[in-house]
Amino acid sequence: MAKNKTQTVMDKLVSLTKRRGYVFRSSEVYGGINSCYDYGPLGVELKKNIKELWWKAFVYERDDIEGLDAGILMHPRVWEASGHVEGFTDPMVDCKKCKARFRADQLDQVWCPEKPSKHPGECGGELTEPRMFNLMFKTFMGPVEDESSVVYLRPETAQGIYVNFHNVREAGRQKIPFGIAQIGKAFRNEITPGNFIFRTREFEQMEMQYFVKPGTDEEWFEYWKQQRIDWYQRLGIRREKLRFHEHGKGELAHYAKAAFDIEYEFPFGWSEIEGIHNRTDFDLKRHQEYSNKDLRYFDQEAGEKYIPYVIETSTGVDRLMLTALVDAYEEEEERVVLRLKPQIAPIKVAVLPLVKKDGMPEVARKIFKALQKDFKVFYDEAGSIGRRYRRQDEAGTPYGVTIDGQTLEDNTVTVRERDSMEQVRVSIDKVQEYLREKIL
Repeated sequence: MAKNKTQTVMDKLVSLTKRRGYVFRSSEVYGGINSCYDYGPLGVELKKNIKELWWKAFVYERDDIEGLDAGILMHPRVWEASGHVEGFTDPMVDCKKCKARFRADQLDQVWCPEKPSKHPGECGGELTEPRMFNLMFKTFMGPVEDESSVVYLRPETAQGIYVNFHNVREAGRQKIPFGIAQIGKAFRNEITPGNFIFRTREFEQMEMQYFVKPGTDEEWFEYWKQQRIDWYQRLGIRREKLRFHEHGKGELAHYAKAAFDIEYEFPFGWSEIEGIHNRTDFDLKRHQEYSNKDLRYFDQEAGEKYIPYVIETSTGVDRLMLTALVDAYEEEEERVVLRLKPQIAPIKVAVLPLVKKDGMPEVARKIFKALQKDFKVFYDEAGSIGRRYRRQDEAGTPYGVTIDGQTLEDNTVTVRERDSMEQVRVSIDKVQEYLREKIL
């Protein structure tokens, strides 16, 4: 896709997310910090709703998956065993002219900061030879800053699951096959982050590791591929915008027997939003070797011990938030609307008195208070009713409840649906039930 068209769509979305309180540039009053973002009032609600939908699908609706929240700081040997200290690197080049740095294997995906219409190397600047750059953030634990006190900010949440394999299995009284799910922050010192919140240096992951008996891994791999692609319907993402991408032999990670990405068609092209991997027994074997602890599973029915294979599903909250926003964004003749699915929309209902007189605000406030018991609700009495509808359409609010002159006569209100803009009259004492059926 041409860069100017990509910029147009993304620039409009970035502007909307700031204006409506979804995403702000981190430390903006100081000029910002590259590829770090803060989530505003609507942003935190959308993230929370996406995480709850994911957690519900994995942990609440199944009896074979347990939850975990492992620490961000872990023993440095964890990252030696996982291969991150030695191999978690990207090839980096510098432009000798503008001094900018780029990933050597993604030069066709970025633009020269001095000549935005050209890729690095096409702008007249000479690029250095590629060198490998480790993406982990390093820090020190304790008062002495030397090699013995080095720790890392985790680049993924999965390793916290592997080292807690036996802890969770025993506490949850689980047998193979079973899984462990986790949502948490991860950090990567990306060379060329970008595309808004698609690739950032601080992000939130949702990962599930499913432990299976060797020999059954291919069956479970296909099972989880289907489960994950189906889940996006619950998120409200259009199926025609999703596809699988299989990793070829040259793309497979060193630990993977097979890997598929779920990709979404963004304005900047098809890009990964989730990975499903058959990690074999690589991770538990490595942690058993480096920790000298027995991480085998004893199968009482078969009377044998073995190290389980792992089927991993891994996605990013920030990427899914961007996916939901892009997929929902639509420009119509008289309005911009975010067609977010009601289950994930930050604000579920806007309560709007038609005018600020004749007792309408008082009735509206009572309805507002009652609806707050079930939903995130917004109250707005400023400006014309048309302007208020448009503000809520742009914010993604699926329903508006308007209190008008007829309300004072027969105790009914107008309930307006965002996408169709259809309006129905509902009795005040039935509004809560009506909205529950539509939203929950």
